[in-house]
Amino acid sequence: MKTIYYNAKVYTGTLPLCEAFIVENDTFIFSGSSAEALAQRGETDKAVDLGGAFVCAGFNDSHMHLLGYGNTLMNARLEQHTQSLADVLQCLTDFVAQCAPRTGWIMGRGWNQDYFTDEQRMLNRYDLDKVSAERPVCAVRACGHALAVNSKALELLGITAQTPQVEGGEIGMENGEPNGLFFDNAMDLVYSSMTAPDKDSLKEMIRSACRALNAYGVTSCQSDDYCVFSSLPWQSVNEAFGELEAEGELTVRVYEQANFMDADSLRGFIDAGNRTGKGTDRFKIGPLKMLGDGALGPRTAFLSRPYADAVDTCGIPVFSQETFDEMISLANREGMQVAIHAIGDACLDRVLSAINKALSEHPREDHRHGIVHCQITREDQLREIAEKKLHVYAQSIFLDYDIAIVTERVGADRAATSYSWKTLMDLGATVSNGTDSPVEQPFALGGIQCSITRSNLRNDIAPYLPHEAFTVQEALDSYTTHGAYASFDENIKGRIKPGMLADFVVLEGDPFAVDPHHIKDIKVLATYLGGECVYASN
Repeated sequence: MKTIYYNAKVYTGTLPLCEAFIVENDTFIFSGSSAEALAQRGETDKAVDLGGAFVCAGFNDSHMHLLGYGNTLMNARLEQHTQSLADVLQCLTDFVAQCAPRTGWIMGRGWNQDYFTDEQRMLNRYDLDKVSAERPVCAVRACGHALAVNSKALELLGITAQTPQVEGGEIGMENGEPNGLFFDNAMDLVYSSMTAPDKDSLKEMIRSACRALNAYGVTSCQSDDYCVFSSLPWQSVNEAFGELEAEGELTVRVYEQANFMDADSLRGFIDAGNRTGKGTDRFKIGPLKMLGDGALGPRTAFLSRPYADAVDTCGIPVFSQETFDEMISLANREGMQVAIHAIGDACLDRVLSAINKALSEHPREDHRHGIVHCQITREDQLREIAEKKLHVYAQSIFLDYDIAIVTERVGADRAATSYSWKTLMDLGATVSNGTDSPVEQPFALGGIQCSITRSNLRNDIAPYLPHEAFTVQEALDSYTTHGAYASFDENIKGRIKPGMLADFVVLEGDPFAVDPHHIKDIKVLATYLGGECVYASN
C-alpha cells in the first residue's frame, strides 16, 4: 500500500519546491505535483491532504549526546532557571522537595553564570550547601565542561587541598581550599563516584530523549554516548540501543560517535569488531570521538594566546599532541572515521597536526574525518580544513549565547575569523549542523534561524559577522543532506527523493517564506520515521 501526500510545499533537497510525494513501506517512491501523485493512487492506497504545510527531510542533529540529554531530562532542569544564582538554587531546592529520589546524589544541569542578574560568578560548594548539607549535590554548567558540588560531596569524594590536580582538567581552589568547582577531566572524579544506571534506566533515558527529539522534528542524530556514565562500559550502551531497536522503540536513527580517552580502550573496541558503518539504519557505529578541550563560557577552550578577559589562562588542553597522534592514527589506520571536539584554535592546531600525520602514514581518499564545533579559528586553519577535505560539525544555535561573549573572551581580531562556517563552505568544506544537546535543547528550527540571522533567538543583538550567514536553503541542507553526508548516508536519507528512507517533518510555516527572525516560531506538526508517524502535535 502506498501513501500519497499532496497539497504541500515540499523541499526535496533542490528548488523549486514541489507539491507532493509518495511513500511505500519505509521509502519515498515519488516527488512531484499533486496531480501526478494522485494519478498513481490505487484502490488500497491512502491519500493525505497536507493543507499547504511545508515538508522537508527529517532533521539530523549531527552532534549531540542522546543518552546525556535523556539523563538531563530526569534531573533538575536548571537551564529553565538560570536568570540568577538564587533562581538556580531555588530550582534545585524545589527538585529535592518534589521530584528527586530520597537518597543518593541530587543532580541538575544547565546553569550559566553569564545569565545571572544577581551575582555573575560560578556556583560554589557554599551555594550548594544551602540545597542540602546531608546529601551530595552536583550542578553541571550548561556547557558540560564545568560542574559544582557541595561540601558533603567533597567529603564523600575525599577531595582536599592536598588532592593532586588532574591532567586535562582542574579542581577549583579558593584561599587554599577546594571551592567545589571541577573542570573538564577533573569532572571524572565526581562522575566516577556515582552509581551507573541499570539497563532499564538507560532505555528509559533514550526513550525520553527520542520522544523529545521527534517533537523538534529530528529523525536522526550523531551522538556521543559512551562517556555519559564513566563506570558504564560501551557494551551496555550498545545493548540498550539494540534492545530498543528490536522492540520498535528507537524512534531516532543513531550514528554513534564513539568516545574513548586512550588508545588501549579504542583498540579493545576495534578488536571487538567495531568499525565505522557497522550496524543497522537505526543504530550504527560512527567515528572515533575525542573531546579535545573545554568550552568558551567557562574559559576552558584551549586558545593559542591568553583569554582577552582572563590573561592568566589559555584554557585547558584535554589531550597532549602525542595522545592525539596515537589515537587518530590508530583509528585512521583501522578504517575508522574521526570526529574531534575543538573549540579553541590551539586545540585545533593539535587536531589538524594529528590528522595530517595519520593521513600521511595511511592515506585515505574518502575518510570524512571532521572537526566538532570548530569555533575559534584563524584564516590559515580555515584553509587547511578545506584543503584536507575535512567535515565540520557546526552548532549555529551556539550563537544564541556566544554572540554576547566571543569578542570579550578572545579579542576582536580573533573573533573576526571565528564561527566562520559559511567561509568554510565557500572554500569547499562540508558543514552539517546540530545542537550539542544537552548543552542546548535539540531545537533544529532555532539552529536554522541562528545560522541565517547570525543573531540570538531574541533578535536583540546585532548580527555577528553577517557575511557568514547561511541562506535558507543552506541552513536546511546543513540539517538534512549535509548531516547525512557526515555519516556516509547521503544515498539513503536526507532528501525527499525516490529510493530514500521516508524520514520527514511537516511544518506549519514555510522557512523560505517567513521572516527569518521568526523561523524558530514555526510549529512542528508531525514527524515521520520510515513512513511511520512518531510525533503529532495536538
